[in-house]
Amino acid sequence: MTSNAPAEPLLRLRGISKHFGAVHALTNIDLDLYSGAVTALVGDNGAGKSVLIKCISGIYQPDAGELYWEGERVSVRTPRDAAALGIETVYQDLALCDNLDIVQNMFLGREDTNGIVLDGERMETAAQETLSSLAVTSVRSIRQHVASLSGGQRQSVAIARAVLWNTKLVIMDEPTAALGVAQTAMVLALVRRLAERGHAVLFISHNMIDVFNVADRIAVLQLGRLVAARPAAELDRQMVIELMTTGTTTRLAPPSPPASGEG
Repeated sequence: MTSNAPAEPLLRLRGISKHFGAVHALTNIDLDLYSGAVTALVGDNGAGKSVLIKCISGIYQPDAGELYWEGERVSVRTPRDAAALGIETVYQDLALCDNLDIVQNMFLGREDTNGIVLDGERMETAAQETLSSLAVTSVRSIRQHVASLSGGQRQSVAIARAVLWNTKLVIMDEPTAALGVAQTAMVLALVRRLAERGHAVLFISHNMIDVFNVADRIAVLQLGRLVAARPAAELDRQMVIELMTTGTTTRLAPPSPPASGEG
């Protein structure tokens, strides 16, 4: 993958640590996320992936460390704070309501009103424009109930909902889990379109094939520590597995010096 990422990160994490009693879930994490690029976050179960994305999305408060958003230090204390910055998370369970249609799901909790009356036409237009802009063409109607959608279509609706709100960073937790081959390809194409539209994407996955198909950069966690964050082109699947399991690999060259403006 080639990245059109700018020199300055959209989100910069510095020294992020989180513990739960005696368990150190994250230790001194430094990670940069760039607009226009997909960063895959990988690691074994218990490596700290879920804790890290919850620290970014305002569910957990780090015990130490700082977050910088567009160069400014920020405090993300709640999911509402994250959303106000432009950070949206699509969790593995998608949090979609089967008994509601696509439009109702996309605006759930953020309904558009004209005075005190729901503005259904405006919501339909915004939903259709968002789906079209992401080239989501497989749904029959935006008034379909979500219960009637395939797994790939449901994932597409959840992603479209995330980018409806002036979002700059989309975090995706295992978006291809339990999907078939065709549905997985559809979701991965959608992930790439997000990056092409200028969004930063943090893509969490156990599937190395999906990771290498979609990622510009790969960040590897091992026992709560970030052991590598490199362009995907510098890694292969075996190297990533070694990093995940042992924290090191003998085949990885020293990191390249930062480009001008990345310091």
